[in-house]
Amino acid sequence: MHQNKYNEMQQQEVENKSEENKKPDDRSGVQVQGHIKIWDPESGEVIVDKRNAIHYENMSQALANSLANKTTGYIHEMAFGNGGTTVDTTGVITYLTPNSTGSNATLYNQTYYKVVDDNSSTNKDTSRNKMEVRHTAGNKYTDIVVTCTLDYGEPTGQEAFDNTTKFDGDFVFDELGLKSWEGTENGSTNKLLTHVIFHPVQKSLNRLIQIDYTLRIQSLTSFNETTSTGTTTTTTTTSTSTSSSSSGSSSSY
Repeated sequence: MHQNKYNEMQQQEVENKSEENKKPDDRSGVQVQGHIKIWDPESGEVIVDKRNAIHYENMSQALANSLANKTTGYIHEMAFGNGGTTVDTTGVITYLTPNSTGSNATLYNQTYYKVVDDNSSTNKDTSRNKMEVRHTAGNKYTDIVVTCTLDYGEPTGQEAFDNTTKFDGDFVFDELGLKSWEGTENGSTNKLLTHVIFHPVQKSLNRLIQIDYTLRIQSLTSFNETTSTGTTTTTTTTSTSTSSSSSGSSSSY
């Protein structure tokens, strides 16, 4: 009789532990991917079509600050530069590595910027410089599509025609990135969230250029994290998104 009682107590303990293990303990990951398309919306010519590098430290802060409604961290401007490549006398292009580490990371040589936050009072053309959030119910990803248009007359001081032989000109762009708002427009504390380097593209008076910059924020399932002695982390992820692109001007992922 005592043995039966002991067995019943053990069985109850096992059932209790089983119930405890059923408690929610969700762990998910977030993946951010970026893609740019630089093109002429009048002729349809695609000039650059490629992925970019994500600055994960700055992006994690931006996501946290945005979710916590801290009035900082959201995308505010697109920065352009001319320091991402070198071109030798034979035309061979050498590409530098995108800056995606260090909280103070910047473009190699920023020469221009434009506000793309369509809620900003300094954005004077919100129909062509804006951000859209695109989501389809049931998908585990959401796209932010950032559109930036460099009109014929901008930037001030550009050459008349796109036939320069000087690849280090201020408006011969070979790098760009998205930067977060940290309190000041084009401020030194604004954080670089993404960085992409491409072959030199001249902006001149005779051409209009549009940049479609898509950030895909994707939830990952089956995310397990184990830490040993605080130094080693192992992750396993299973993507839940499809491989198709969002509608509109962004390219396939």
